[in-house]
Amino acid sequence: MISERFEQLIAFLESHLPQPVEQQADDRGGIIFTGGSPAEVIAHLTGSRVTIASYAGLWETAFRLTVKPRRVGLVKWRRLPETQLMNALEQLIHGAREARLATYRTCSSCERRQPPEFMIADVCEDCAQRGTQVVH
Repeated sequence: MISERFEQLIAFLESHLPQPVEQQADDRGGIIFTGGSPAEVIAHLTGSRVTIASYAGLWETAFRLTVKPRRVGLVKWRRLPETQLMNALEQLIHGAREARLATYRTCSSCERRQPPEFMIADVCEDCAQRGTQVVH
């Protein structure tokens, strides 16, 4: 049975994570939230804790990106009063988003800021596919 507080945390995470927010059930009854497009912040809600992480990805092959979240903090939500819990989560989400955005790089061709997994050297994936600024 899902508690009222668990449902409040679901609503809080949906409204405070960068939009859009995707949800995915884990294999233990928890929920993994991914906020932002491209992804910026990941929150993992379980029956006793919330873990907040900044999104990070690692290309294991040319076609396989593996998500490697960088944990920013963990809160045992049953132990904190509601106001302090929400304040702590809000600050962790903000910190995780700032950490993620700090990893973005500017494409030397189109000058758009992109996450590192979308970059090939100093050119974004879109520009590389169009063949602009790529030396063979």
